[in-house]
Amino acid sequence: MDPQRRPRQPPPPRSREPVIDLTRFPVGPFEEPGILPDQWIRKALDSGWVTTDRLKIPEANIQPASLDLRLGEKAYRLRCSFLPEDATVADKLERYSMGEVDLRDEGILERNRPYLIPLVEGLSLPPGLRARANPRSSTGRVDIFTRVITDRSHRFDEIESGYHGPLYLEVVSRSFTVKVREGLSLNQLRLLVGDPRCSDADVLRFHTEDPILFNDDKPVPREQVAMADGLFLSLNLADERGLAGGSSRQVGWRAKKNSRLLDLTRPPQSHATEDYWEPVVREGKGSVVLEPEEFYILGSREKVRIPPTFAAEMNAYDPTSGELRTHYAGFFDPGFGHTGADAAGTWAVMEVRAHDVPFMVEHGQRFCKLGFERMLEVPTTLYGENIGSSYQHQRLSLSKHFAPDRPAAHQPTLLPE
Repeated sequence: MDPQRRPRQPPPPRSREPVIDLTRFPVGPFEEPGILPDQWIRKALDSGWVTTDRLKIPEANIQPASLDLRLGEKAYRLRCSFLPEDATVADKLERYSMGEVDLRDEGILERNRPYLIPLVEGLSLPPGLRARANPRSSTGRVDIFTRVITDRSHRFDEIESGYHGPLYLEVVSRSFTVKVREGLSLNQLRLLVGDPRCSDADVLRFHTEDPILFNDDKPVPREQVAMADGLFLSLNLADERGLAGGSSRQVGWRAKKNSRLLDLTRPPQSHATEDYWEPVVREGKGSVVLEPEEFYILGSREKVRIPPTFAAEMNAYDPTSGELRTHYAGFFDPGFGHTGADAAGTWAVMEVRAHDVPFMVEHGQRFCKLGFERMLEVPTTLYGENIGSSYQHQRLSLSKHFAPDRPAAHQPTLLPE
């Protein structure tokens, strides 16, 4: 061997750099906390922070500010709901499971029975990145209550930063017996850095610069915007135009009891509205009595517009507002009511269930609140028809599972005067 020649050295091992370096958050190029938009969700998937051993995550499941999660291959029938606290969910299941339902083909979830379903996706979050889950709009509108459980957690739907482990979805269908299958999406996940919440003063300033609340297609004057740790929305119970396309006195829908099986695996608009819902009409000039443990679909008086730099979430329940739950599906994506023909906003639709006693609600009554949060960046795609969003032009829209709103085939049920 030539003494002047040195033996070739092996190349140093390559280290896989993370696609997103969270050691820079919330500093570096992002000096504020925020919700990860779709382009950053894709980077999070590439980094392995959302994990799946099979069934590659479809592009269609990536929304402007969230990721649709999918049901796994089996559902556990529970005798009661639970939180794992200091244990794993699997350990608790041994105590509370009453059998399994195979979802690989299709499975039936009985009404008012809690089920726990391991999700296809898991999480491997780095420090500084946390997550929050919520039902999809189409899930809440058929009165299906969902919430995510993680190992060694004492809270539903909130996933702490640095969590490594599986995700489980508790599912309770309150009004309908439903058919589901593996791979179906019932809920969604947001990834967050820091605390992106906006103050009431921030929201009022945003509204002044780029209106977010409209009435009669005109921005609501700043002094009339009601705020209290969130933006108030009120009920529409006096719209003479007939929100649902039927009677001009119709102001909502009420789920029928003991209806047919609701097959969530079928294509959109596969179910006849009258088989599952009955119209609700107002009393007098604008009031409705909500009966205990009945499920209602009602609409907002105001239109809402979510600018591309923000996302919103509707509060699920305010105990000071009455004995009712005012919303299941809370996420409002950037671009909701912001583009196209609905540049002056879109009505919000609320899923409502009264508890304990009959409860009177009236037109214009403050009913729920929207909390606003900052996006980390503007999403590459906004909520709307270009990505197949179902509710960009909604009025009093039922879930996408039902045929489009049309005049009722029978006389609407009048509530007592």
